[in-house]
Amino acid sequence: MPTPQHCPTPRELADLELLTGGALAPLTGFNQPGSPLTLELPEGLVGLDVELVDPEGLPLATLHPDGSVEPLTHAQHGPFRRLHLSPAQVRERYAGATFVPVVDALTEDEIDRLRDLGTPVVLLALTGPGTPELSPVALLRASLAAARRVPDSGVVAVPLAAHGDPAADHELGVRVTTAYAGDDPVLALGDTDGDYPDDIAAIVEADQPGPDRRGLVLFFTGLSGSGKSTVAQAVIDTLLEAGERTITSLDGDVVRRNLSAGLTFSREDRETNIRRIGWVAAEISRHGGTAVCSPIAPFDATRQDVRAMTAAAGGAFFLVHVATPLEECERRDRKGLYAKARRGEIPEFTGISSPYEVPADADLRIDTTGRTIEACRDVVLQALVKAGYVALDPPAVDPTETAAASPIRVLFVCTANICRSPYLELRARQLLGADSGVVVSSAGTHGFDAEPASDTMEAEFARHGTDHTAFRSRPVTGDLVDDADLVLTAEAGHRTRLLEDRPAAFRKTFTLGQFVASARAVDPALRGRDLIAALAVRRVPASPDHDIADPYRRGPEAAARAAVQMEDLLAVVVDRLRA
Repeated sequence: MPTPQHCPTPRELADLELLTGGALAPLTGFNQPGSPLTLELPEGLVGLDVELVDPEGLPLATLHPDGSVEPLTHAQHGPFRRLHLSPAQVRERYAGATFVPVVDALTEDEIDRLRDLGTPVVLLALTGPGTPELSPVALLRASLAAARRVPDSGVVAVPLAAHGDPAADHELGVRVTTAYAGDDPVLALGDTDGDYPDDIAAIVEADQPGPDRRGLVLFFTGLSGSGKSTVAQAVIDTLLEAGERTITSLDGDVVRRNLSAGLTFSREDRETNIRRIGWVAAEISRHGGTAVCSPIAPFDATRQDVRAMTAAAGGAFFLVHVATPLEECERRDRKGLYAKARRGEIPEFTGISSPYEVPADADLRIDTTGRTIEACRDVVLQALVKAGYVALDPPAVDPTETAAASPIRVLFVCTANICRSPYLELRARQLLGADSGVVVSSAGTHGFDAEPASDTMEAEFARHGTDHTAFRSRPVTGDLVDDADLVLTAEAGHRTRLLEDRPAAFRKTFTLGQFVASARAVDPALRGRDLIAALAVRRVPASPDHDIADPYRRGPEAAARAAVQMEDLLAVVVDRLRA
């Protein structure tokens, strides 16, 4: 049976080269006690002998179950491969030299200092992932240019990687440098400022171009129907018209038909699809192009993979979260995909039966609810201009779009999200109508997941012609509270529970009755966001009279009483928040 193979990460490959070359002695393998050198295998390979291969499949070493490695061969290709020497080869070739570790291009003053040493000099270019200030190739080019100015000098590539622990990385650096230098002196140049010689300056400038000349991956993520592809295309059109960047569109649906044809919508295949998009986008950015991607990309881990691929290629990564709420995405769904997913006809559908992990690292967050395509496009362009990635004149936002550009998000909360809060959500949406500038949703402190509204409120829904068939419950989360501009609870107990988890949400969290009583107590001219801001600092005290009694399984009379109370309160909320 052939030995299974595994291709390590770039950091692990760098560590492997130093291990097999003897630069990390007495370390002889990975995952040893007290060592920062780790290598993670897929679950099915743990405990087996595994061939470690390079990205082209060349076997480099055998990894044994105890973490030790047995060299097979060394990498055959790659720029400046001739400069990758073992410590033994370096000590033999450069005996008597002064060894100088470098992680950045050398300035004129530093080169003068090396010339004044009066001894042969070896520049140890530390090229491992996370270590150099420049890309590995640029660091070696700059080091060779510096070496041409210092008599009797040479350059050695040392793939010393960073491991995220400064103390451990420093200790490894000392160990590796000593392995190459042996008994010869080591000179640490330290951090110095100064000018580069012209040829070295040109290398640095080419490797680290300004933001407007750097490759860019503009990555839109959001639910199906959120508007990400539409906004992305509007941005692409404007950038192409300006003519200052080359653009490649990697739309999720287009990629599915071409690059990822044959993949399913299982989590594994969806992650594969995003990684394929990410790899192509990163390669585009490597050569200074702009890749605009607009997949759903629901999982944080795969988005992070794309970010890492882009960084490794030297490109910039700009993440746009199109945060249009699920309810609005469902409303827009002309194909009926969400309805089919709720009926169980489409498995693992993002937002219904498969999670969407909200990005915590988005460079821009935009909700397309109630906004024109042009307004959304301009917000993205403004952000790109501000970041320096494009040099367009900043687009002006039409003042008439301002209210719609930032809809007020209202979250209604009760216990199980099957009686009171769905009634409040659905009736508020019905009363608000289109283009209100307000987006409503609901959740429960002990919410059931994906349950329909209780038949307790059936007669009350029917009384107002309110369709609740598509509604499904959900538990409240900290993210839902954070995303809301206003949180209105059925009872004081719900409010207390939310604030235990999110005390910073105090100023925007009220019982519904308390909010209405507070709104009635201030200037009637205060409306929308101005009203919310005013009540954040001035509200009436909460009272048991503000609570809406739970009608669940208490009969039609209790449901009717609750509905009457909620209708009275909603009338005020809708009137005072609507644009």
